[in-house]
Amino acid sequence: MSRTNTSQSEELGLNRGLKSRHVTMISLGGTIGTGLLLASGNSVAEAGPGGALLAYGLIGIMVFFLMTSLGEMAAYMPVAGSFSTYATKFIDPALGFALGWNYWYNWAITIAAEVAAVTIVMKYWFPDTASWIWSASFLFLIFFLNFLSVKVFGESEYWFAMIKVVTIIIFLVLSALMLFGILGGHAPKGFTNFFVGDGPFHGGFFATLGIFLAAGFSFQGTELLGVTAGETKDPGKTIPKAVKQVFWRILLFYILAILAIGLLIPYTDSRLINDGSNVTTSPFTLVFENAGIAFAASLMNAVVLTAILSAGNSGLYASSRMLWNLAMEGKAPRIFKKLNHRGVPTAALVATLIVACLSFLTSIFGTQVYTWLLSASGMCGFIAWLGIAWSHYRFRKAMTAQGQDLDTVLPYKSKFFPFGPIFAFVLCAVVVIGQSYFAFDGGDFNWYEFTVSYIGLPIFFALWIGYKIKHKTKFVKLTEADIQPIHK
Repeated sequence: MSRTNTSQSEELGLNRGLKSRHVTMISLGGTIGTGLLLASGNSVAEAGPGGALLAYGLIGIMVFFLMTSLGEMAAYMPVAGSFSTYATKFIDPALGFALGWNYWYNWAITIAAEVAAVTIVMKYWFPDTASWIWSASFLFLIFFLNFLSVKVFGESEYWFAMIKVVTIIIFLVLSALMLFGILGGHAPKGFTNFFVGDGPFHGGFFATLGIFLAAGFSFQGTELLGVTAGETKDPGKTIPKAVKQVFWRILLFYILAILAIGLLIPYTDSRLINDGSNVTTSPFTLVFENAGIAFAASLMNAVVLTAILSAGNSGLYASSRMLWNLAMEGKAPRIFKKLNHRGVPTAALVATLIVACLSFLTSIFGTQVYTWLLSASGMCGFIAWLGIAWSHYRFRKAMTAQGQDLDTVLPYKSKFFPFGPIFAFVLCAVVVIGQSYFAFDGGDFNWYEFTVSYIGLPIFFALWIGYKIKHKTKFVKLTEADIQPIHK
């Protein structure tokens, strides 16, 4: 492509083709994945119904505060770089660089993990087919949906999310009917399962702490809301509307689902123990089977497949936009600025998919390498959340320092400042520090577990400090921060 054509493609910019219903449904379905559909039963088994509810409830509150913080900034300054750009403008350009590459890497590796997961799901129906067929089909599909246009991506995510949302609603309705003895052929269960064994808080404090980590991973993906702002029509209205859905999503999809599982299935039931790979022991499958629904396992397998496709699809979208934005800010090679005539960053799309494919190959030829790659990405989501909370705190302080009337200039104003971002930052930091819990599990310190848990942190700090030293960046003064709004 000639230099002239490249410049023209850069000037075209991303296409604001995401409608309000797209963003709302992406926001609604963003957190519904295998963490809820498969592994939630394991959380109840490990910490009891009370411990699981407490862990998911507190993490849910933290995520809600994070989304109100991100929503305020995204409605005022809707850019594809999201919290990477905000950290650059309000904290330190080096931090923005590290957050951007950290987030890109996170999703690229996550796509590789979803490629591995889709082969397991398809083997349920077609046990004798070659795995590479499903891997290749999965990669082609998510590339195709992203390559066509952002509107096609939004529409596909809308229907992927719709399937998951409908499944959760049906699950909750059937659970309520079974609890009152209307369905399932049993007497009303009440709260009897809550108090079996040693009570609702099985395993004590450390078991609940362990579920905090699992809950945190389950909620990752909600920050996609900020990335979509760069391609959303009328973000000043669309983003606040989606943010307001977050609380109800957390309440409906996670808290009520965990409550229903704890009420219907005793935590002592060994079938709840699930590492996230067995659809036949999904708590959803167990409840559907008890309700008398035929082919419950096949039904849940189809829903899990939808969740995996959605995760890979949105992951490719988020990572390619972040890489494009890094290139636009001069923090990635110029080639990643390239857009096609539909406003899709094709070079960033292809590069991300290549990295995902290479990472997936390590799962076949070098399992140990793949384990370390996944472990390094595991911390990335929490680092992004810490960046969102810190950026919002500095954003508000900069607005005040420069004499802005917040009630006038902000399309959406978070009602929880400064408590919201401070609470989210502190709790997220506790979860990050708590990663070492597994290293002490059993009483003896495990250096391998400790290193695997924290490998993502030194990588992040190396990016931050390396960029800071090379470019001699300084922390942004509040009175000099770039708080100019973006109206598109």
